[in-house]
Amino acid sequence: MFRNTVRVYFLRVERNFSQNRQNSNVAFLGCGQMGARMVNNLIKHGKKPKIYDVVPSAIQNIQGATPCSTPEETVEGADIIITMLPNGQIVKDTIMGDKGVLKNIRKNALLLDCSTTGPQVARKLNEAAQAANVRFLDAPVSGGVVGAQAGTLCFMVGGNEKDCKEVEPVLLHMGSKVHFCGASGAGQITKLCNNLILGVTMIGTCEAMNLGIKLGLDPKLLTDVVNVSTGRSWSSDTYNPVPGVMENVPAARDYEGGFSCELIAKDLGLAGDAALSINAPVPLTALTHQIFRTLMTYNLGKKDFSVVYKYFKGEALKNN
Repeated sequence: MFRNTVRVYFLRVERNFSQNRQNSNVAFLGCGQMGARMVNNLIKHGKKPKIYDVVPSAIQNIQGATPCSTPEETVEGADIIITMLPNGQIVKDTIMGDKGVLKNIRKNALLLDCSTTGPQVARKLNEAAQAANVRFLDAPVSGGVVGAQAGTLCFMVGGNEKDCKEVEPVLLHMGSKVHFCGASGAGQITKLCNNLILGVTMIGTCEAMNLGIKLGLDPKLLTDVVNVSTGRSWSSDTYNPVPGVMENVPAARDYEGGFSCELIAKDLGLAGDAALSINAPVPLTALTHQIFRTLMTYNLGKKDFSVVYKYFKGEALKNN
């Protein structure tokens, strides 16, 4: 009896030690608008992640992390590796390329891609990771820069549910919700559906706000009414696109920072590709995609996607 009790005790100690080790040894690749804020929240919760970005200046002002000069150095010995990169091709090159980090990740480590890449890329990454004896989750996020700053991101996870549960405590340092969505690629599918709605509702919000203002309504009054009525959305009550209505949103700083037109256009293109592969009609997605692509031709690609308000206001070409 005593020997069994001791054995159970040491098994629990070993399991807790292993779990704590995994939850504390984190590498993070990609410290842009989203990634840097996610890293800062890891640091606030006592982590000291190793970090890397292709732009060295992106990691210079992050205090409390360990900056690395190469991706290989960053992932070496890490138990959890997180990537937050601009698009699927960059993710594939970073992980699976000739100099990809998959060759340097230790066996049975957990690799999470928080980028938005689409389900096909996620499944290819999962296959490559399995071949290298590395566990993989696609874990794109919702909440934008505001959510990344506040630590309120929503993670949409595809892969093995047990792996999701294991890494959930780390994800909750950067967000407030973790949703397991299903097999590999399911997180990406969920994210594309969410961003499809996001793009369409932002354009609808901008169109309505511009109409009301041009007809003589005060923008703050119109916003207040919409936000207690059926027209309310995240684009109206959290990320309002009209300058002067809300503070601490891109519209208050000439649409700098935030979620760029380039990125929403990329996500809408991925949603369109996914829809085409199963013959699902997405006419609003197609139109929304073209509007954001038009903004890119006006040199507004780097601006936050709420700059589409200027398109409806007739100012998209000014100063660009």
